[in-house]
Amino acid sequence: MKLWGGRFEAATDMMVDDFHSSITFDRRLYRQDITGSVAHATMLGEQGIIPKADADKIVKGLKELLADIEAGRIEFALDAEDIHMNMETLLTERIGEAGKRLHTGRSRNDQVALDCRMYVKDACDEAVAHLKDLLSALIKTAEENLSTVMPGYTHMQKAQPITLGHHLCAYMEMFRRDVKRFQDAKEAADVMPLGSGALAGTTYPLNRERVAELLGFSAITRNSLDGVADRDFVCDYIYACSMTMMHLSRFCEELIYWNTNEFRFVEMDDRFSTGSSIMPQKKNPDMAELTRGKTGRVYGDLVTLLTLMKGLPLAYNKDMQEDKEALFDARDTLIKCLGVFTGMFATCKFNKEVMHRGAGGGFTNATDAADYLVKKGMPFREAHEVIGRMVLGCIKENKALLDLSLDELKAFSPMFEEDVYDAISLETCVSLRKVPGAPAPEMVQKTIDSAKAFVEAL
Repeated sequence: MKLWGGRFEAATDMMVDDFHSSITFDRRLYRQDITGSVAHATMLGEQGIIPKADADKIVKGLKELLADIEAGRIEFALDAEDIHMNMETLLTERIGEAGKRLHTGRSRNDQVALDCRMYVKDACDEAVAHLKDLLSALIKTAEENLSTVMPGYTHMQKAQPITLGHHLCAYMEMFRRDVKRFQDAKEAADVMPLGSGALAGTTYPLNRERVAELLGFSAITRNSLDGVADRDFVCDYIYACSMTMMHLSRFCEELIYWNTNEFRFVEMDDRFSTGSSIMPQKKNPDMAELTRGKTGRVYGDLVTLLTLMKGLPLAYNKDMQEDKEALFDARDTLIKCLGVFTGMFATCKFNKEVMHRGAGGGFTNATDAADYLVKKGMPFREAHEVIGRMVLGCIKENKALLDLSLDELKAFSPMFEEDVYDAISLETCVSLRKVPGAPAPEMVQKTIDSAKAFVEAL
């Protein structure tokens, strides 16, 4: 008989049991559910709401149940619907009447809200730990490439010379923001809802602050309706997952085309590459492609939850059972992608010579040539036009700016002197960009030092 079956005369249809049950996926909340129940039972005993002996028996039984689950000795029942009722049923079978007192002053509505908040808090910490590993790998490679010149792009056209270290620091900034998003999502989840009951609290003298203390929450929910109806913190977590996946996907996109024969900026390690069943020469960046593809999956999880919640009246509705598969899928996908991506990136080999040659083409030093004339006294807009005509002439002659003789340069402007060759060399173009955040090695080192301090504080 269902634990809620007192007012029913007929058993639920077998199809309903299958349709209604969530134990196939919410079983992963067993640890959170047991931990929350231990705290709840402890408080009930301390408050004298149930006999202290029963509370102790419940706590002991729950801990033994947890050990048996983790040892693989427990099978969950579909007809017990969810992880909460499975736990209560299994506990009562083991310890008898005392087990029936566990649910005093509690509803599955505030119980599942508690479990989800505990799960999200753990998931946020897990994501931050993986991001810390990725940031450490980025820091190491960036610091090794402070002076590795490469082309910077806008519109996928070569724009100005930068360094690989500077380029990697851009992704450091993205992932640092991701860490902050997960920290914010954890803060949103760090509010204890137990005591909200089904929607209107309870007449029992619960000590909600004591439960929050036992479970390590920093606060309790302020409204019982919101306590059971709120899933904003899940949305916050999946949004943070989506943003991180977006950043991983952008990075993967660059590594994929850098890995092509046309670019040859990077070579993936064999351990993070795959081959072709028909073309023996192929070495495919499948891990990067899969990460790029799985980004859409996590976006789907976010849209699922936002769509799920958008039309729900207060308070709890059964629709909210559908939040967990989206939550679990986003978490699983993110953690797998972060782990694989970090390993793939850390083992990449960057072709510094090819990057340098790439920066030498496409007139990436044209802006510096214009700045050279400005420093000689020419207005920038006029200098821009002069260099534009030089670039057009070089294109027709298949030359680079540095290929032009001084006489050829003076034909465009008498302000050009011998020092122009040093002024528009790739190394000079990079090293003179010393404003904060720019690619000069000493500026990049400051960014790296900031990132190191950020990581060490996590």
